[in-house]
Amino acid sequence: MRDDLVFDYCFINDGSEDNTLKLLRQLSIKFTNVHYISFSRNFGKEAALLAGLEASTGDLVTVMDVDLQDPPELLETMYTKIKEGYDMVGTRRANRKGEPVIRSFFSKSFYWLINKISDTEMVDGARDFRLMTRQVVNSILELGEVNRFSKGLFSWVGYDVIYISYENRERVAGQTSWSFLKLLRYSIDGFINFSEVPLKLATWAGSIASVFSIFVSLLLLFAV
Repeated sequence: MRDDLVFDYCFINDGSEDNTLKLLRQLSIKFTNVHYISFSRNFGKEAALLAGLEASTGDLVTVMDVDLQDPPELLETMYTKIKEGYDMVGTRRANRKGEPVIRSFFSKSFYWLINKISDTEMVDGARDFRLMTRQVVNSILELGEVNRFSKGLFSWVGYDVIYISYENRERVAGQTSWSFLKLLRYSIDGFINFSEVPLKLATWAGSIASVFSIFVSLLLLFAV
């Protein structure tokens, strides 16, 4: 990276139960450009991501996982793309090597279906790891979503975006907290937030149920 760049680090401690908070405190004392936010409990990825974006102050902002599944060395290429005129440089996995087959199947199925029923394009294999200009970050923060689905929000705000592919990596340490049930709930949030189809299905189901109830009530009335 260029020597004239000034880096500021903000770590989000999402209710960890190990020595993370202790290490962050030590680092923040030792380095003036290291900051942290510690949640009172685990609130989930989306809450942590939002807190990090709200705390950021730089002209350029990057989001990264600390398990090193997001290759830090890609930042130099991402920065080059920003200098070429792109507003946001995202990353996507070129493959799902090392991931359970069933999980890969459901992930691919999700992206296929969401792109069929939503006007917002979701890039298969896209990561939250991306480099954004301040304008993009401000636009994302202006969105008042409660149940946030950041992959959709990153796409929905628009701007000039390019994606860089890289080989899938195993995490350096720790285990994922994303169970199948959590992923399913997260996917449902994506469907609800970025497609009118679930609402239309619920409306039609409610209407059909109401008509059926009226029909049954009339049958019982005349039968009596």
